[in-house]
Amino acid sequence: MSTRAAQLLSRPFALGSATLPNRIVMAPMTRQFSPGGIPGDDVAVYYARRAAAGTGLIITEGTSIDHPSAGFSADVPRFHGAESLAGWARVVEAVHAQGGKIMPQLWHVGIQRPAGAPPFPEAPPVGPSGIGLDGSPTGTALTLGDIDDIIGAFADAAQEAERIGFDGIELHGAHGYLIDQFLWERTNQRTDAYGGDPVSRTKFAADVVTAIRERVAPDFPVVLRFSQWKSENYDIRLAENPGELEALLTPLADAGVDAFHASGRRYWQPEFPDSGSELNIAGWTKKVTGKPVITVGSVGLNKEFEPGSLNGATAAVESIERLLDRLEQDEFDLVAVGRALLADPQWADKVLGDRIPDLTPFSKAAVETLH
Repeated sequence: MSTRAAQLLSRPFALGSATLPNRIVMAPMTRQFSPGGIPGDDVAVYYARRAAAGTGLIITEGTSIDHPSAGFSADVPRFHGAESLAGWARVVEAVHAQGGKIMPQLWHVGIQRPAGAPPFPEAPPVGPSGIGLDGSPTGTALTLGDIDDIIGAFADAAQEAERIGFDGIELHGAHGYLIDQFLWERTNQRTDAYGGDPVSRTKFAADVVTAIRERVAPDFPVVLRFSQWKSENYDIRLAENPGELEALLTPLADAGVDAFHASGRRYWQPEFPDSGSELNIAGWTKKVTGKPVITVGSVGLNKEFEPGSLNGATAAVESIERLLDRLEQDEFDLVAVGRALLADPQWADKVLGDRIPDLTPFSKAAVETLH
């Protein structure tokens, strides 16, 4: 398999101004290892270690934009303020020194922020309609002025990312966080231009992308991560069929998204089985938008994980032939690896070098320090 894996996964890929050395991406994974919101030297080492071992593109953990309700922990890195940005600049330098590319994931948690949580305890949970993922009124509905401020904060962050040398940015529009809350009918019950039919519910995300495109170079890559499912609710679907998916994603592609990061739970599962197609969510995204797509979802794992826990997902010792089959058929362009790469920083080198039996099994003990 080594020859086939190397042939398919080692191919460079051009994404705007970024030429990625291969098709392997590190998926964003929250760590809470940045006291005071400032990424330290250990964060630089963490990412550079994976770049040095062959991971072509690093997408960082979610990093909070400059809005008081954006985060939920004083230890989640921020993407604003001189000290935090200086820390990120050192991360970029370290990854580039190892031959990798890196993008920050820009994040606003929205209504998922617990009331009274740091780093700004006085800031309320906010969302399109003040409605939580369970449908209950759990926060504050955003005013049009609030929306303008948040759009501006995303654009500021993207501009800073380009300034300090990142190779692009990813917007976290998945898993029930703020951008996703606007996309989803349950959490977006607005009656103005930001709510209503599915296309209207894309307006916030599209406006964020438009604002970013106005502030960065035309070829600076903008990636949008989205998902059907929400945190701890895996049965939710934004789109019930390919036509609905196309209606959802077309305004975002038109606004200037360069690539989509389609978050599925298992890359091998067909997204719309009633269609008769085996395409996963990434495959359908590429089909309906024509844009490059990153697939993600249990790559290198062979057992379902338990919600909210590191237990239950086991070693990445199985063949990845199914993944290679889909990549060879151009179902998607890039492959994001999450927990398996967390457990084994050498994942890319081992897979490309036909050393799959040497992979470190995924377990809580293997990643408890998130080394």
